[in-house]
Order: sequence, then structure tokens, then C-alpha cells
Amino acid sequence: MTSQWKHRDLTQVRPYGDTFDDGVIQLSFSLPIPPGEEAAEAARQLVVKMGLHEPSVVHQQDLGEDFTFVVLYAKTRESVDVTRIKVAKVESARMSFYEINAFIEERIGRKITILGACTGTDAHTVGIDAIMNMKGYNGEYGLERYPMIDAYNLGSQVENEELVAKAIELKADAILVSQVVTQKDVHLPNLAELVELLEAEGLRERLVLVCGGPRIGHELALELGYDAGFGPGTLAPDVASYVVQEMVKRGLG
Repeated sequence: MTSQWKHRDLTQVRPYGDTFDDGVIQLSFSLPIPPGEEAAEAARQLVVKMGLHEPSVVHQQDLGEDFTFVVLYAKTRESVDVTRIKVAKVESARMSFYEINAFIEERIGRKITILGACTGTDAHTVGIDAIMNMKGYNGEYGLERYPMIDAYNLGSQVENEELVAKAIELKADAILVSQVVTQKDVHLPNLAELVELLEAEGLRERLVLVCGGPRIGHELALELGYDAGFGPGTLAPDVASYVVQEMVKRGLG
């Protein structure tokens, strides 16, 4: 918490746009009507019904076939008490590439095996590639580069049964599941099914199970039976730090 925070009333926090505490927020959505004054007025009325005030449409984009994308600003009088917020989050110290490898060597005493995959119908591998692939992302090596980790990126559209079979074959210590496709909550039964399959094989307690994606958080991951959940912006050291510390904590070395 910075010194600036300490001088603010954290019991009444609201968004701001141009002026601190003005309550201005930006919204965007699509309407099934063509662009024009009617679309703008429809957007304004919808925002007022949401409980917001002083709506102002600043952009319309014709999406074709009589659909319109609308961007607008509005104000809220509501605030939140940040001092009362309790969030489930991963509690592990973030280590560097070198610290993680040294930790594995010293505390586990052998190379560990980590599998990663996009499961079900998910074909979006950007997230899992950023974590697994040797080149990594944003200045951080991927797990394939770690000398003390045998990392296997199984790619996209991997069936849960196939992932479990591979975990048995390679004697995996951890499984990382990426879920980007979340329309109609398709990711929820898919993630839950993997846990059920691992439990049926008697493997669940013998490995660290992690999921991640744009709509994945630690709280949801715990509810689904995973050990941890990571959202957008996660890098390889974040995941690896958690996995190796969890292994030592649970005596999985």
C-alpha cells in the first residue's frame, strides 16, 4: 500500500475519469439496431436503467446487418469499502528463474514434471504457450527452459481423458490447464470433469492442479477442486513458484 493510499478514504472508493472521485465510468456494448440517434438514445436509456447517471454516447460503430457497437461514459454515485474486501488469492512467494531451479534442487532433490494443455474444445494456446514454451513471454523464460523442470506442452483441444493418461505415463507432478473459451460457461464442466477423472484414478492428491484463463480466478479454481487459479497477466515464474512451494508444503517431493 503506497503513501498515497494512506491519505485516502478507503471506505468510500469510486471510479474517476477526468476529476478524482467523479464516479465516471466507460461502458461499451452492442445493440441489435442500426447506428444513429435511435441507437444512441437506446444506449442512454439502458444505462440510466442500470442506475447510472449523465450518460453520454461518444462513439458508434456500424457492425453490419443492423448491429451497432456503442461506447459511452456515465457516472455512478456508488462506492465500495475497500477495507472490508477479502479476496481469495494465491499465497506464495514469487521467485526468479534461478531461485526456482535452486529451490527444486535443494528442497525437492530431483527434476519435476509439469504438463500443460488447453482442454476440451479450446484451441487458444496463447496463454499456455506463454507459460510453457521455452521462449516464454514478456521477458520471462517459459517452463521448457527451466533445467530442473521437464515441461510438456500438449497444445490445444486436449481431451481430459488424454491429459490424465499422459499424466500417468509421464508421472506428472503438476498439471496446468488453460481455458480461454468460456462462452456459456463451457469451461466449468470441462474443468470439473478433469478433477473427477483424476480422483477416479487416485491421482488427485498426488499432484498439483492449476487452471488459468481470462475468467479464471483463485476462488473459482478452489470451488472446482483445483489447488490454484491464475488470471490474465500470469507469467511462468508465478506458476512455477506456486507449484514447487505447494509440492514441498504437501510433501510431494
